[in-house]
Amino acid sequence: MTGGIHPERWRLYLVTDEKVSLGRTHLEVAEAAIRGGADVIQLRDKTSSSGALYQAALALRKLTREAKVPLIVNDRLDIALAVDADGVHVGQDDLPASVARRLLGPGRILGVSTETPAEALQAQKDGADYIGVGPIFEARGTKADAGDPKGPGMIAPIRRECRLPIVAIGGIKAENARSVREAGADAVAVISAIAGADDIEEAARMMKRLL
Repeated sequence: MTGGIHPERWRLYLVTDEKVSLGRTHLEVAEAAIRGGADVIQLRDKTSSSGALYQAALALRKLTREAKVPLIVNDRLDIALAVDADGVHVGQDDLPASVARRLLGPGRILGVSTETPAEALQAQKDGADYIGVGPIFEARGTKADAGDPKGPGMIAPIRRECRLPIVAIGGIKAENARSVREAGADAVAVISAIAGADDIEEAARMMKRLL
């Protein structure tokens, strides 16, 4: 697996989102989060043109390579391959995980969003390296398509059935991050609690200490 540590060792997974980043770019958010201890960066942008997304991904690729932090691209396998990202993350309604795995090849990281043990087991069968589990808590303003939050209790049934590393997502912030880890998640994915903080670096550092 190329670039960076294995998902089993991730703790703080930062997802960029310019809608909540107070005017800061994907690159600016990622730079500060990495200084604060982020273990992995996911580029997530549902609105930019392919050209703009490619340029943002290129800049992040340079940053993350120098920092020895993995870069994951949300949904857009074409962009991930174009910039030689470390991997891609797909949801249940995106490109099928089995197809993404085949196109990525064995050397890159594949993440799959799941909500149930059945989805987690399918992701494992399809060749995922880790699964995203959520929404754990309510996530305002970042994922309009997210379902109803199910709480940390949704992690344990998936943990019992699936051997893949679990990255919990959805409304995770400083005051609830520890409960998510205690419920069985290997790492937490954070969007607004870090990207939307006044001091991104300090918010990431605080979250990393809690984990």
